[in-house]
Amino acid sequence: MTVLLTGGMGRSAKPLAERLHAANIPFLIANRSGVVPEPFRDRGVQFDWLDSSTYRLPFEADKSIDRVYLIAPSSGDPIPPMKAFIDFAIQQGVKRFVLMSAAPAPIGGPMMGKVHEYLDSLGVEYCALRPSWFFENLVFSLAAWIREHNEIANAVKSGKIGWISNEDIADVAFKALTDSAIEHNNPIMVGPELLTFAQIADLFTDILGRKIAYREVTPTESKEIILKQGRTEEFAEMKSKLEGLLAEGLEERCYYQADFVGKRTMREFIEERKAAWEVGHA
Repeated sequence: MTVLLTGGMGRSAKPLAERLHAANIPFLIANRSGVVPEPFRDRGVQFDWLDSSTYRLPFEADKSIDRVYLIAPSSGDPIPPMKAFIDFAIQQGVKRFVLMSAAPAPIGGPMMGKVHEYLDSLGVEYCALRPSWFFENLVFSLAAWIREHNEIANAVKSGKIGWISNEDIADVAFKALTDSAIEHNNPIMVGPELLTFAQIADLFTDILGRKIAYREVTPTESKEIILKQGRTEEFAEMKSKLEGLLAEGLEERCYYQADFVGKRTMREFIEERKAAWEVGHA
């Protein structure tokens, strides 16, 4: 048995790789360069979702690959290349897939819901992980803004989110990839707390020792802020629209349907990553 991780060393794939490594389970880490950092340097393999000529490379590197962790490509329409690779992987002997989807994405829904539906139609073993928002998204999307402006500004308003740690997600993904049978192939996953951004701002204030405010803005204003952070027009449009859905309770509804509740709290995460929000941190 060998596990192929298509997420490179991304936010969920890295802790998953650490678990596989600790359990002495063979795995490969796929990314466009095929180069990964220590302690996994010998585990890297070249793979590009948008270049089908690279699909064979992991299987040439290890003929024992029989399960795959699927993280969607970050550009373009992910569905055609994901379907093409899934078909190719099945031809190479893969029996099980674990797909990173999202809490509000039911089978047959948009984006990963379509990939989920495709896996289900094939009769293979699969698990579609459906987590709420990752804690780590705060670093990715908000760290610089908090350092520079001492605020969180978006259009989510009083909408609540069941934030979850990548570590908790990795625990579930590890079981789905390595257990003899998949216990639940469609788990909605949340953290132990349902939080508004105003509550998160209060946590930042307490932990950082300086006032971090939450400012409600309109979707249009939020889009302008996202663009100032250096993101693309397409991303800013998508994100600002999503914030409107969150304000209407999209993620809160998922929280009350959860199949898995993580243990790690938002306070623990902010304290662990405190330096990321300190003024002067690059």
